[in-house]
Amino acid sequence: MPAPVGLLTRGGPLPQALASRSLLSRVIGAQGRIFSRGARRDLWCLMSGQAAGMICGDTFFLDPFAERQWDDPKYQGTRIDFDRAEFVRRVHEEHKAGARLHDGYAPFCKHIFVKNFVGAKAGAMAITKENRGLLLSGYTKRRPEELAVLTRWFPSEAVARPEAAYLDVILYSREQVLKEHSTLEGAGPLPDVPDVPWGIISIKAQMEDHETPMQPITMMRNSLGMEQGGSGVPLDRDAYQKSVEYWEQHATIL
Repeated sequence: MPAPVGLLTRGGPLPQALASRSLLSRVIGAQGRIFSRGARRDLWCLMSGQAAGMICGDTFFLDPFAERQWDDPKYQGTRIDFDRAEFVRRVHEEHKAGARLHDGYAPFCKHIFVKNFVGAKAGAMAITKENRGLLLSGYTKRRPEELAVLTRWFPSEAVARPEAAYLDVILYSREQVLKEHSTLEGAGPLPDVPDVPWGIISIKAQMEDHETPMQPITMMRNSLGMEQGGSGVPLDRDAYQKSVEYWEQHATIL
Protein backbone atom coordinates (compact mmCIF):
# COMPACT_ATOMS: atom_id res chain seq x y z
CA MET A 1 0.00 0.00 0.00
CA PRO A 2 1.51 3.39 -0.96
CA ALA A 3 2.44 5.72 1.86
CA PRO A 4 0.17 8.76 2.33
CA VAL A 5 1.80 11.91 1.05
CA GLY A 6 1.29 13.53 4.44
CA LEU A 7 3.81 11.47 6.38
CA LEU A 8 6.27 13.88 7.97
CA THR A 9 9.79 12.87 8.96
CA ARG A 10 12.78 14.97 9.91
CA GLY A 11 14.49 14.08 6.63
CA GLY A 12 11.50 14.66 4.37
CA PRO A 13 8.83 12.33 2.98
CA LEU A 14 9.08 8.65 3.86
CA PRO A 15 10.48 6.62 0.93
CA GLN A 16 7.80 4.66 -0.89
CA ALA A 17 9.78 1.48 -0.24
CA LEU A 18 8.84 1.75 3.44
CA ALA A 19 5.14 1.92 2.76
CA SER A 20 3.84 -1.34 4.25
CA ARG A 21 3.11 -1.90 7.90
CA SER A 22 5.08 -5.14 8.08
CA LEU A 23 8.15 -3.58 6.51
CA LEU A 24 7.83 -0.52 8.71
CA SER A 25 7.66 -2.76 11.77
CA ARG A 26 10.85 -4.54 10.76
CA VAL A 27 12.62 -1.29 9.96
CA ILE A 28 11.66 0.36 13.24
CA GLY A 29 12.45 -2.78 15.22
CA ALA A 30 15.80 -3.45 13.61
CA GLN A 31 17.00 0.04 12.82
CA GLY A 32 14.97 2.29 15.13
CA ARG A 33 18.18 3.65 16.59
CA ILE A 34 18.91 5.56 13.36
CA PHE A 35 15.70 7.61 13.69
CA SER A 36 15.09 10.41 16.14
CA ARG A 37 12.29 9.87 18.67
CA GLY A 38 10.06 12.22 16.68
CA ALA A 39 10.77 10.44 13.40
CA ARG A 40 9.94 7.06 14.97
CA ARG A 41 6.65 8.54 16.14
CA ASP A 42 5.98 9.76 12.60
CA LEU A 43 6.53 6.23 11.30
CA TRP A 44 4.06 4.81 13.80
CA CYS A 45 1.71 7.64 12.89
CA LEU A 46 1.62 6.22 9.37
CA MET A 47 1.02 2.72 10.69
CA SER A 48 -1.88 3.75 12.93
CA GLY A 49 -3.48 6.18 10.47
CA GLN A 50 -2.76 4.39 7.22
CA ALA A 51 -6.18 2.80 6.86
CA ALA A 52 -7.87 6.17 7.15
CA GLY A 53 -5.27 7.98 5.07
CA MET A 54 -4.95 10.49 7.92
CA ILE A 55 -2.18 13.04 7.54
CA CYS A 56 -0.12 13.63 10.65
CA GLY A 57 3.17 14.64 12.19
CA ASP A 58 4.43 14.27 15.73
CA THR A 59 1.98 16.78 17.29
CA PHE A 60 -1.02 17.26 14.99
CA PHE A 61 -3.15 15.10 12.69
CA LEU A 62 -5.79 16.19 10.19
CA ASP A 63 -9.13 14.92 11.45
CA PRO A 64 -11.70 13.79 8.85
CA PHE A 65 -14.15 16.34 10.26
CA ALA A 66 -11.87 19.13 8.97
CA GLU A 67 -11.46 17.60 5.52
CA ARG A 68 -14.90 18.87 4.51
CA GLN A 69 -13.19 22.27 4.26
CA TRP A 70 -11.27 20.84 1.30
CA ASP A 71 -13.85 18.44 -0.13
CA ASP A 72 -17.37 19.81 0.37
CA PRO A 73 -18.30 22.54 -2.14
CA LYS A 74 -21.34 23.34 0.04
CA TYR A 75 -19.31 23.73 3.23
CA GLN A 76 -20.47 26.85 5.08
CA GLY A 77 -17.20 28.17 6.43
CA THR A 78 -13.56 28.65 5.47
CA ARG A 79 -12.72 26.67 2.31
CA ILE A 80 -9.12 25.52 1.93
CA ASP A 81 -7.47 25.26 -1.49
CA PHE A 82 -4.02 24.03 -0.48
CA ASP A 83 -2.22 20.70 -0.36
CA ARG A 84 -3.31 18.90 2.82
CA ALA A 85 0.02 17.35 3.65
CA GLU A 86 1.78 20.67 3.17
CA PHE A 87 -0.84 22.34 5.36
CA VAL A 88 -0.15 19.96 8.24
CA ARG A 89 3.59 20.35 7.71
CA ARG A 90 3.33 24.15 7.83
CA VAL A 91 1.29 24.08 11.04
CA HIS A 92 3.97 21.89 12.63
CA GLU A 93 6.63 24.28 11.33
CA GLU A 94 4.86 27.32 12.80
CA HIS A 95 4.43 25.54 16.13
CA LYS A 96 8.10 24.60 16.29
CA ALA A 97 8.99 28.21 15.40
CA GLY A 98 7.09 29.55 18.42
CA ALA A 99 3.37 29.61 17.66
CA ARG A 100 2.01 28.33 20.95
CA LEU A 101 -1.16 26.49 21.82
CA HIS A 102 -3.86 28.68 23.38
CA ASP A 103 -6.57 27.34 25.68
CA GLY A 104 -10.00 26.88 24.12
CA TYR A 105 -13.47 26.66 25.59
CA ALA A 106 -12.75 23.33 27.31
CA PRO A 107 -9.64 21.43 28.48
CA PHE A 108 -9.71 19.23 25.37
CA CYS A 109 -9.71 22.23 22.99
CA LYS A 110 -6.73 24.33 21.92
CA HIS A 111 -6.04 26.94 19.25
CA ILE A 112 -2.92 27.76 17.29
CA PHE A 113 -2.88 31.04 15.37
CA VAL A 114 -0.72 31.27 12.24
CA LYS A 115 -0.39 33.68 9.33
CA ASN A 116 -2.78 32.94 6.50
CA PHE A 117 -0.40 31.03 4.22
CA VAL A 118 -3.23 29.47 2.15
CA GLY A 119 -4.80 32.67 0.81
CA ALA A 120 -8.16 31.93 2.44
CA LYS A 121 -10.81 34.61 2.52
CA ALA A 122 -12.15 36.01 5.78
CA GLY A 123 -15.03 33.95 7.11
CA ALA A 124 -17.05 36.75 8.74
CA MET A 125 -17.62 40.49 8.53
CA ALA A 126 -19.28 43.27 10.48
CA ILE A 127 -22.97 43.99 9.90
CA THR A 128 -23.67 47.56 8.82
CA LYS A 129 -26.72 49.53 7.76
CA GLU A 130 -25.54 49.21 4.18
CA ASN A 131 -25.18 45.42 4.13
CA ARG A 132 -27.82 44.25 6.63
CA GLY A 133 -30.34 43.74 3.82
CA LEU A 134 -28.02 41.16 2.22
CA LEU A 135 -28.24 38.72 5.15
CA LEU A 136 -29.79 35.31 4.51
CA SER A 137 -30.93 32.72 7.06
CA GLY A 138 -31.78 29.03 7.10
CA TYR A 139 -31.46 25.75 8.95
CA THR A 140 -28.09 24.08 8.49
CA LYS A 141 -26.07 21.22 9.94
CA ARG A 142 -22.40 20.36 9.67
CA ARG A 143 -22.89 16.62 9.08
CA PRO A 144 -25.89 14.33 8.50
CA GLU A 145 -25.98 12.97 12.05
CA GLU A 146 -26.47 16.41 13.67
CA LEU A 147 -29.58 18.43 14.37
CA ALA A 148 -30.09 21.33 11.98
CA VAL A 149 -29.89 24.76 13.61
CA LEU A 150 -30.94 28.25 12.51
CA THR A 151 -28.06 30.34 11.17
CA ARG A 152 -27.60 33.55 9.18
CA TRP A 153 -24.93 34.56 6.71
CA PHE A 154 -23.82 36.89 3.96
CA PRO A 155 -23.78 35.19 0.54
CA SER A 156 -20.21 35.43 -0.72
CA GLU A 157 -21.31 36.61 -4.17
CA ALA A 158 -23.04 39.65 -2.63
CA VAL A 159 -20.20 41.10 -0.54
CA ALA A 160 -16.55 42.01 -0.99
CA ARG A 161 -14.69 39.30 0.88
CA PRO A 162 -11.17 40.29 1.96
CA GLU A 163 -8.28 37.89 2.34
CA ALA A 164 -7.85 36.95 5.99
CA ALA A 165 -4.73 37.86 7.92
CA TYR A 166 -4.68 34.77 10.16
CA LEU A 167 -5.81 31.19 10.44
CA ASP A 168 -7.28 29.98 13.70
CA VAL A 169 -6.43 26.27 13.64
CA ILE A 170 -8.79 24.63 16.13
CA LEU A 171 -7.58 21.48 17.85
CA TYR A 172 -9.28 18.72 19.84
CA SER A 173 -7.40 16.16 21.86
CA ARG A 174 -7.14 12.68 20.39
CA GLU A 175 -9.19 11.39 23.33
CA GLN A 176 -12.02 13.85 22.62
CA VAL A 177 -12.06 12.97 18.91
CA LEU A 178 -12.49 9.29 19.79
CA LYS A 179 -15.10 10.01 22.47
CA GLU A 180 -17.31 12.19 20.26
CA HIS A 181 -17.23 9.81 17.34
CA SER A 182 -18.09 6.79 19.47
CA THR A 183 -21.09 8.64 20.97
CA LEU A 184 -22.58 10.30 17.86
CA GLU A 185 -25.44 8.21 16.54
CA GLY A 186 -25.08 7.14 12.92
CA ALA A 187 -21.45 8.22 12.62
CA GLY A 188 -20.26 4.73 11.69
CA PRO A 189 -16.91 3.16 12.59
CA LEU A 190 -13.91 5.42 12.99
CA PRO A 191 -10.66 4.09 11.49
CA ASP A 192 -7.52 4.11 13.58
CA VAL A 193 -6.61 7.59 14.78
CA PRO A 194 -2.90 8.46 14.74
CA ASP A 195 -1.24 8.27 18.13
CA VAL A 196 -0.43 11.98 18.34
CA PRO A 197 -1.96 14.42 20.85
CA TRP A 198 -3.96 16.94 18.80
CA GLY A 199 -6.37 16.64 15.90
CA ILE A 200 -7.03 19.58 13.57
CA ILE A 201 -10.83 19.67 13.55
CA SER A 202 -11.50 23.10 12.00
CA ILE A 203 -9.74 26.08 10.40
CA LYS A 204 -11.13 29.61 10.58
CA ALA A 205 -9.79 32.37 8.34
CA GLN A 206 -10.06 35.68 10.19
CA MET A 207 -8.54 39.14 10.64
CA GLU A 208 -7.79 38.67 14.36
CA ASP A 209 -4.78 36.88 15.87
CA HIS A 210 -6.87 35.59 18.77
CA GLU A 211 -9.98 33.51 19.27
CA THR A 212 -13.28 35.10 18.28
CA PRO A 213 -16.39 34.00 20.21
CA MET A 214 -18.02 30.75 19.26
CA GLN A 215 -21.45 31.35 17.75
CA PRO A 216 -24.31 31.16 20.28
CA ILE A 217 -26.03 28.37 18.39
CA THR A 218 -22.84 26.30 18.46
CA MET A 219 -22.65 26.72 22.24
CA MET A 220 -26.24 25.52 22.49
CA ARG A 221 -25.55 22.51 20.30
CA ASN A 222 -22.52 21.63 22.40
CA SER A 223 -24.66 21.73 25.54
CA LEU A 224 -27.12 19.23 23.99
CA GLY A 225 -24.48 16.52 24.25
CA MET A 226 -22.46 14.32 21.94
CA GLU A 227 -25.53 12.36 20.82
CA GLN A 228 -26.75 15.48 18.97
CA GLY A 229 -23.38 16.42 17.50
CA GLY A 230 -22.13 18.63 20.34
CA SER A 231 -19.15 18.26 22.62
CA GLY A 232 -21.13 17.82 25.83
CA VAL A 233 -19.76 21.00 27.45
CA PRO A 234 -22.45 22.76 29.54
CA LEU A 235 -23.56 26.24 28.55
CA ASP A 236 -21.54 29.02 30.21
CA ARG A 237 -23.92 31.97 30.60
CA ASP A 238 -21.19 34.65 30.66
CA ALA A 239 -19.43 33.21 27.61
CA TYR A 240 -22.78 32.96 25.85
CA GLN A 241 -23.52 36.63 26.49
CA LYS A 242 -20.11 37.65 25.10
CA SER A 243 -20.84 35.54 22.05
CA VAL A 244 -24.20 37.26 21.54
CA GLU A 245 -22.56 40.69 21.79
CA TYR A 246 -20.04 39.79 19.08
CA TRP A 247 -22.34 37.91 16.70
CA GLU A 248 -25.10 40.47 16.97
CA GLN A 249 -22.70 42.73 15.09
CA HIS A 250 -21.11 40.13 12.77
CA ALA A 251 -22.16 37.36 10.41
CA THR A 252 -20.38 34.61 8.54
CA ILE A 253 -19.74 34.80 4.79
CA LEU A 254 -20.77 31.71 2.83
